[in-house]
Amino acid sequence: MGNQMIHEILPVGMLQCNCSIFGDEGSREAIVVDPGDNIPEILAMVNKHGLTVKSIVITHAHIDHIGGAAKLKAATGAPVHMNARDTMLSDRLDWQAAWLGVETPENPGIDTEAREGDVVLAGATEFHVIETPGHTQGSISLWIPAEQKLVAGDTLFRGNIGRTDLPGGDSEQIVKSIQGKLFALPDEVVVIAGHGESTTIGREKRMNPVVGRG
Repeated sequence: MGNQMIHEILPVGMLQCNCSIFGDEGSREAIVVDPGDNIPEILAMVNKHGLTVKSIVITHAHIDHIGGAAKLKAATGAPVHMNARDTMLSDRLDWQAAWLGVETPENPGIDTEAREGDVVLAGATEFHVIETPGHTQGSISLWIPAEQKLVAGDTLFRGNIGRTDLPGGDSEQIVKSIQGKLFALPDEVVVIAGHGESTTIGREKRMNPVVGRG
């Protein structure tokens, strides 16, 4: 197993999106997932651990997850990984901002398209992209086998699943993504949700009232 990674979870922005900062102990390379806001705090955490941000990964293009990505990219030079099917949302950040009553952030664009089976590296640690559409068409999850962790974005929560009533949402599709792909992972895998507390695959399989066996 080697050294466990540095992993800090910072709830950012008005909707308290969970931004994950993963750092490799050896190389000091970092991956930041869903930098929705509060970029100074994210950078302070990166600096505290002496890390260099190598990649920015966006699980989906809702403003609370992507809002600070352009600023973080400008500060670090790190490429933005996102699934291209969510450009319909990232192209409408003005509309999303109006809906929440906030300033329109800059669209960070996509430097690297995140597709099923892609691997993003921090040092030697592999972050595997799983396409999990349903909350949005381009929603992805990141599976980190060495850490037995899954960053689920807004697909799966503790005791709930992502809402599907926003543009690009599909309730049948999200259930298929969770039951077909996420529930195929080992029970002990820790799930870092897009909002709220973490859970495990096993707990959600057993107890999630929407998709669990109940």
